[in-house]
Amino acid sequence: MDQITILWADDEIDLFKPQLMFLNKKGYEVITVTNGHDALEEIGENNNIDVVFLDESMPGLTGLETLSRIKDIKPGIPVVMITKNEAEDVMEEAIGSQITDYLIKPVNPMQILLTMKKIVDEKRLVSEKNNSDYQREFRQLLMQINSGLNKEEWVDVYKKIINWELKLDESQGDEMSEILAMQKREANAEFSKYIERNYLDWVDGKDAPVMSHNLMREKIFPHLSTERPTVMVLLDNMRYDQWKVIEPLLSELYRVEEEDYFYSILPTATQYSRNAIFAGMMPSEIARHYKDWWKNDTDEGGKNNHEADLLGTQIERILRRGDIKWDYTKVTRTNFARQMQDRALDFLNNDFSVIVYNFIDMLSHARTEMEVLKELAGDEKAYRSLTRSWFENSPLWATLRKLAERDVQLIVTTDHGTIRVNTPSRVVGDRDTSTNLRYKLGRNLNYEERDVLEVRDPQKAKLPRPNISSTFIFAKEDKFFLYPNNYNYYNNYYRDTFQHGGISLEEIVCPVIRLVSR
Repeated sequence: MDQITILWADDEIDLFKPQLMFLNKKGYEVITVTNGHDALEEIGENNNIDVVFLDESMPGLTGLETLSRIKDIKPGIPVVMITKNEAEDVMEEAIGSQITDYLIKPVNPMQILLTMKKIVDEKRLVSEKNNSDYQREFRQLLMQINSGLNKEEWVDVYKKIINWELKLDESQGDEMSEILAMQKREANAEFSKYIERNYLDWVDGKDAPVMSHNLMREKIFPHLSTERPTVMVLLDNMRYDQWKVIEPLLSELYRVEEEDYFYSILPTATQYSRNAIFAGMMPSEIARHYKDWWKNDTDEGGKNNHEADLLGTQIERILRRGDIKWDYTKVTRTNFARQMQDRALDFLNNDFSVIVYNFIDMLSHARTEMEVLKELAGDEKAYRSLTRSWFENSPLWATLRKLAERDVQLIVTTDHGTIRVNTPSRVVGDRDTSTNLRYKLGRNLNYEERDVLEVRDPQKAKLPRPNISSTFIFAKEDKFFLYPNNYNYYNNYYRDTFQHGGISLEEIVCPVIRLVSR
């Protein structure tokens, strides 16, 4: 590493000779000045200065005035304020002016060394620690993945994998990230086997986790109250890792009361999972009880046009109370989002307000079709970053900031997640076969059996059966279905895109988080 150069400005610099000698022995070069004017001159002329130590109470140009001018010249340079003054307003002004750290006189050499380590070596030290910590946990995770996990343990393993992804994102641990990606693929292979063994039993109610069709009954309705408005935000296509990158923003204004989960039903697609959430029923039950509100894959028209109707019937059926005032809002376009932001406080007039926000789903589809978005969201880390950037600047976040000023309960959840697909799997079907890349519904399907969970009798999975010979197949792991026609073209087009509808931890394990305003 090149030698680090420190500029130290203090009118009593002679009193710091022991500290200066200590820094020189540790390999740092220290340039000293006794006033703010000389500090600014040095900053302007010397491009090799890496860090500035700045006395707060210098005569003439004060430390805070010098700090402001330094930031005008070199906004990104780290500045450490050294002060005798512990007054809160001084500290707030210094921190507001973007100091990197501050030290209270008298300062000892080890304090200064620790500050330098934090400034110069923090990323390297964090990266090294994260890499070594993950290396230690790698074997333990490997054993867990192959130990016959139950539904709760799979959620725990998935959360651990995501937490490691986020840590390695921060520390730029590329080599460890590749190993972790391999471990996630292995986890998905085992999880697919687990779903294949258990899913049909769950549908029959045998030792089942909370799933889409009983999410409202089990995780939402018990927390409704006429004393405090509840706003439920359903972000279509949101994965657990995407929740974790927007959580820090929400946590500034809301306190997380409970971070929970549910399992999306199959197919992990909006038409099935979200209708099941709002109806409180499995898809075959919706099709039977509300024929006019259900459309099969090949039917014309929107497949989720009656969510508000389904929600209303579930509220009446489950809560059996006439005093719950509720509302439903779906945001699919920017102008709808602006309208929602303008009337944010109207949600406070309801006991229960549901907001369905479709941006993440649109992002995943747009990334498939637009080369510029493929570059902007080239991998999982970039996809997460783009999600956070959108949320931070969205009308939705503006709406939630307004609501946080009042006493509200906020529930954030999704209908299903999405997985980045990389492995094509050939399938052949007739012209009426559904078009989704992660599941197929059709007659006379031919496919690679090892790549799919097949449900020859949709009724066993409580799915509609458009024809007597209709079969569902669900892609496992990171597979995506391709027809033999133009195989290479579509392989190149869809490989490395985010898709949903099949079986993976990312698609099935869904977050449901309950928060209250601070």
